[in-house]
Amino acid sequence: MESTRLDRRRLSTASLVFIIIAASAPLTVLAGGIPTNYAVAGLLGVPQTYIVLGLILVLFAVGYTDMSREIQNAGAFYAYVTEGLGNRQGIAAAILALVSYNMMQIGLYGLFGFAASNLIANFTGLALPWWLTALAAWLIVALLGVRSIDLSAKVLGVVVMLEFVVVVIVDIMAISIAPEGVSAAAFAADEFFVPGIGVLLAFGVAAFMGFESGAIYSEEVVDPRRTVARATYIALIVIALFYAFSAWAVGVGVGPSSVVEESQAFGPDLIFNWLGQHSPMLANFANLLFVTSLLAVLLAFHNAVARYFFALGRSTVLPKALGTTAPNGAPRNGSMMQSGLAFVVVAGFAIAGIGHELGDLFPVITLFTWLTNAAAFGLVFLLAVTSVAIIAWFRTNQLQRGIWTRVIAPSVATIGLTAVFIMILVNFDLMIDAEAGSALIYIMPGLIILSGVLGLIWGEIIQRRRPQDYEEMRDQDMISDDEEIAIAQGSLDDNERSTN
Repeated sequence: MESTRLDRRRLSTASLVFIIIAASAPLTVLAGGIPTNYAVAGLLGVPQTYIVLGLILVLFAVGYTDMSREIQNAGAFYAYVTEGLGNRQGIAAAILALVSYNMMQIGLYGLFGFAASNLIANFTGLALPWWLTALAAWLIVALLGVRSIDLSAKVLGVVVMLEFVVVVIVDIMAISIAPEGVSAAAFAADEFFVPGIGVLLAFGVAAFMGFESGAIYSEEVVDPRRTVARATYIALIVIALFYAFSAWAVGVGVGPSSVVEESQAFGPDLIFNWLGQHSPMLANFANLLFVTSLLAVLLAFHNAVARYFFALGRSTVLPKALGTTAPNGAPRNGSMMQSGLAFVVVAGFAIAGIGHELGDLFPVITLFTWLTNAAAFGLVFLLAVTSVAIIAWFRTNQLQRGIWTRVIAPSVATIGLTAVFIMILVNFDLMIDAEAGSALIYIMPGLIILSGVLGLIWGEIIQRRRPQDYEEMRDQDMISDDEEIAIAQGSLDDNERSTN
């Protein structure tokens, strides 16, 4: 029997932390993000990037998580912007978020297909097309997506723990080898506060994408007033410090004088080549785990998109059929919709890549690079807009919060996020490796902005044609008195469950 409720009170803080971190993919950042940042920026200050971005996002989280205590909705950005800025703006944010999350998830199939095909070829000699391995991943994600969130949380938890173990081992190896000695050169001011800072921040922010997804699961956590906030802060702090340390370790392990040049020469293969020289067995295991980490990211973003479809269907922004759940509490129709979109887009790129001059790199340079960078552009823009919505919401909802929570933290976060957004836009040609004047520099960000504009138009249409639905959109977000009592009465059971 279908319902309009997600599976309530299932996720503990630890489970939600794993889901959030899985979206940022520690091993993917180590192997792909960090070398790319060194290569494109040409600076040693990559570790500082993660610290600065972490601070900006922690400031954003101050108001964001406080607002999550009062508003539980699977369409987090949609709900918060609606409550702060109005229904029409909320619908625009929802459509923009839906497009961005879908682009992020679908684009990752390009990298997964390439990496998985290479892995199989290296171990077996069997040459499989990228789209075939991507299809296998699609099937796994589609099947897990319609199951209870508990299963996804367990799968993601195992993969994330293995990723952390491997990255820690790599970091320790790098520091112990240190061909030029253990150096703090990466933390020098002139390696960060220079003209290249824009490139550093634009590329570095991708490592944090997905941290905001904690609020998406606010209807499914053990304690909606505490779990989301705790999990978001824990995940942010872990991501920022862990990636900063790992970026520094990579620089030390390769050598400060050569890490930029080596990154430019080998790109994402730098870590695996370096590992192969010192521990071929670990290199092979890391390669395998790199592929499974990409699968975890695909699943994490799939779950986020499915819940956005659910939230928008339940509020009648999209067809009502999307706003129902299966007997196991999963947003089945939303999950199937996301899987369908992914299949169509990946199939389109598979056909376009037949006989293409880029060869095996086609899915990486096109499907992965184009879509994920456009998605990062959209999500950073949404974070900035949400910060403004948080300030506006606290202005009209005096909840005995201090000026730090209501004004200062979200205001500084808005300035920081807007600066990063502009940096991404200015450096978008570098991010997608396009030639100056290429149409793609305008098309990909343009698709994101267009989705927001269409959302505004759709909001106007709903207001005119279905005024009652339009007015009722805010009513479903605030936690009710009955739910508050139920949470208080069930807190002991929830605490017990969270420790299991």
